[in-house]
Amino acid sequence: MEHIELFFKSIFVDNMVFAYFLGMCSYLAVSKKVSTAVGLGAAVIFVLAITVPLNWLLDQYLLQEGALTWLGPEFADYDLSFLSFIMFIATIATMVQLVEIIVEKFSPSLYNSLGIFLPLIAVNCAILGGSLFMQSREIETLGLALNYGIGSGIGWFLAIVAIAAIREKIRYSNVPPALRGLGITFIITGLMAIGFMSFGGMLTGGEEEATEETEENTVGMVTAIADEKDEASSLVIKTINDTDKN
Repeated sequence: MEHIELFFKSIFVDNMVFAYFLGMCSYLAVSKKVSTAVGLGAAVIFVLAITVPLNWLLDQYLLQEGALTWLGPEFADYDLSFLSFIMFIATIATMVQLVEIIVEKFSPSLYNSLGIFLPLIAVNCAILGGSLFMQSREIETLGLALNYGIGSGIGWFLAIVAIAAIREKIRYSNVPPALRGLGITFIITGLMAIGFMSFGGMLTGGEEEATEETEENTVGMVTAIADEKDEASSLVIKTINDTDKN
């Protein structure tokens, strides 16, 4: 259940593009054709599926405070977390080079259409964001890290393919001259982000009891504060009346 919840949440609720607006440069530049968007989206899925688990291993067994205990008790106090950015980016850059070699070998046309944006996956903030979110959310197992990487990649894939399909169709629409190009693309992206916000309530069923308890506590606190205010008001009125009598 935890894997299913994390998978769908990373695709719809915590979508890299529509929830955090990460990877927007590639999202806007390579979304003019569906075929190109599919190629780049597949590359992003592959890179995220490889780098997030690898960076999880680095974080668990090298970077966290006390992660080096497997080398010996004398290394228990070492904290290499300040190297997270460098290590994560190095892992991502290595995987991107592998993807670039594979795409150039088996699909030269896709390689040429992607152009500079294929090697720029190495500095795509959506790729780095996947590893940093994995670290900040303290994902517990390697399997969950792999799940999160694949889900995040699929979410980015859906976003870029959807906007590419819309941009192909919108060429035949009567768009006002001032909004043609990136203007209407930004507007559509914002509308799609609002639509994806509706998925935020998908996986909150298990929190109903906690929410009800929190609401009861809140109501109790508000009632207690109101009673205290009534008592204070009554005391003030009584004091004023006693003063007037005197």
